[in-house]
Amino acid sequence: MTAGAWLATGIFVAVYAVIVLDRLPKSVVVLAGASLMIALGVLDQHTAFHGTEVIQGVDWNTIFLLIGMMVIVNITRKTGLFEWIAVRTAKMGRGQPVLILIGMACSTAVLSALVDNVTTVLLVIPTAIVIYEALELDPVPYLIFLVFASNIGGSATLIGHPANIIIGSATGLSFMDFVSVNLPIVLVLFALLCALAWFILRSVDVGPQQRARIMGLDETRALRNTPLLIKSLAVLALVLIGFVIHDRLGLEPATVALGGATLLMLLDPSGVHDALEEVEWPTIFFFIGLFIMVTGLTETGVIELIGASMVEITGGQSLALSAVSLWLAGGASALMGSIPFVATMTPIVSHIAEALNPDLPVGDAIRHSVMRPIWWALSLGAGIGQNFALIGAPTNLVAAAIAARSGYPISFKRFLAYGLPITFPFIGLCGVYLWIRFFAV
Repeated sequence: MTAGAWLATGIFVAVYAVIVLDRLPKSVVVLAGASLMIALGVLDQHTAFHGTEVIQGVDWNTIFLLIGMMVIVNITRKTGLFEWIAVRTAKMGRGQPVLILIGMACSTAVLSALVDNVTTVLLVIPTAIVIYEALELDPVPYLIFLVFASNIGGSATLIGHPANIIIGSATGLSFMDFVSVNLPIVLVLFALLCALAWFILRSVDVGPQQRARIMGLDETRALRNTPLLIKSLAVLALVLIGFVIHDRLGLEPATVALGGATLLMLLDPSGVHDALEEVEWPTIFFFIGLFIMVTGLTETGVIELIGASMVEITGGQSLALSAVSLWLAGGASALMGSIPFVATMTPIVSHIAEALNPDLPVGDAIRHSVMRPIWWALSLGAGIGQNFALIGAPTNLVAAAIAARSGYPISFKRFLAYGLPITFPFIGLCGVYLWIRFFAV
């Protein structure tokens, strides 16, 4: 490798190490690494932000899709819709702790698929704490299962998980592509998760007084602004329809999301300032810094070298590459986080696609049928692998932060005790599913 490649690799590894140690804000660390790469001449500023014909630079489709969905959710949140869903679901469980958990897990998984899993956790976890406090139970086991439900449910769609957004933007795979491939196995895994929750927590019971507290909750009091609720639901429905048909409209998902966000802000002009202020800007800048660092690795040839090594090790066989991508994504996401890993792996897989299909244009090579199972392996491995450890995903860390502020800290060890039995068996099931779907016939 060249001196520039070693320098880019050193900066990237150092940033990863600091992220794993979790001593400093991730967005600040990543931006520092990106700035260092530009300042030391690993890549120039124009390439970092705009890319070239062969190097992507910052993926603005991902950035604007995230911002658009955050704005829509921030405005919708003011209506009380999400609290209404949580309380209504809890009452359907008739005050039985495990039934409440399964009901809330279902609503959490659906919301995570249709909105995004980080936002869903921000909305669901505080309500879940209140509900299990009313039952006089330790909320932590129930919160961990809700995080698992969010991570698994978010894996079903393009917008449910940031890693899927990155993959979709790089490949042009549509919203319905993700639904058609990922949803079947996600439904199976979610059913198994609910069965496991029932097996572990079925013996926990509460008295009639605690049940009465839950049944006495009035979910209608959560709905604070009915006119805005109607507008929000209408816009959200339009956005979801736009995601389903965006490829036929010739629009990127980011355009659909930003269009929906703009329409909702026009319908609720008084809430524009708050909606923009509450965007998760640290997350947005984390992505920007991460894309710049990955661009530095691409510019210096590190990505191409890793891709060539993977092709050499697997012989360029699609099945072997899929298996390696699935398990590598699962293990790496568990240890260092799914988002930075997928952001790093996406250009690697793109280079593999170019190497295996040298006679095709880059876009066609990336979407070639030989590459499809590799992309799905990366998506599912990252989505399921983040359930292993507390540092595996933003959803895990957000839930832990909310729980800690409420007096219920979730330790690394306790999260691992629940994540270990499900993560790698679930990844194994994903491997079987991908083999049946793409290779068995």
